[in-house]
Amino acid sequence: MRLSRSVSGPELAKALRGFGYEITRQTGSHMRLTTTINGQHHVTIPNHSPLRVGTLSAILVEVAAHHKVAREQLLVRLFG
Repeated sequence: MRLSRSVSGPELAKALRGFGYEITRQTGSHMRLTTTINGQHHVTIPNHSPLRVGTLSAILVEVAAHHKVAREQLLVRLFG
């Protein structure tokens, strides 16, 4: 599955709720999300629209590694 070039920070934060991530704080234009599923994990997402493809890809790789799923599987589960 190909990365969408129109995903915003808030849209990604909402999609990550399915993996137990909740916004724990926001400083300036960045949101910090935390999950306790599979151990505690933090990820920082810019509150930009749209996210740059490289930024989105790096966030997804980090989340996929924490949850021990392939990046492609993560994309399907997040954006169907």
